[in-house]
Amino acid sequence: MIQELPDEVLVYDLERDRAHCLNETAAFVWQRCDGRKSAAQIAHTLGNQFNCEVDERIVWLALDQLGRNHLLEKQPAVPQAMKGMNRRAMVRALGIGAAMAIPLVTSIVAPTPAQAATGCITGGQACQNGGLPCCRNLTCSNGTCQ
Repeated sequence: MIQELPDEVLVYDLERDRAHCLNETAAFVWQRCDGRKSAAQIAHTLGNQFNCEVDERIVWLALDQLGRNHLLEKQPAVPQAMKGMNRRAMVRALGIGAAMAIPLVTSIVAPTPAQAATGCITGGQACQNGGLPCCRNLTCSNGTCQ
């Protein structure tokens, strides 16, 4: 399920019960992932959209985040120079002025309908601190209610 908002796109993954918020840059890249455009082409189009020069590394960072969050059909092979690059390293490499253009995919585990109805997470289900609590007699251990 996809909800487009003015500055972001919300994507709900029904298979994994995860909600993803894509900032404007990540959403722009995601919407252009058709298997035919190169990262360089997407970077050029992104630059035209925002009337600025966009480093191709920004697109690769977005593709990496989108792939890790299962928002792409196929994870593209990241160039060797980009391996291990995160947002912080990208800001250092491109300068603080590029910080606003850095793609960001924020994800949360959404409760299943049964969890939402009971207000707790049942045994064997994923949990996280600050989220729904595990049901009675269960504790959150290593990301799973046990």
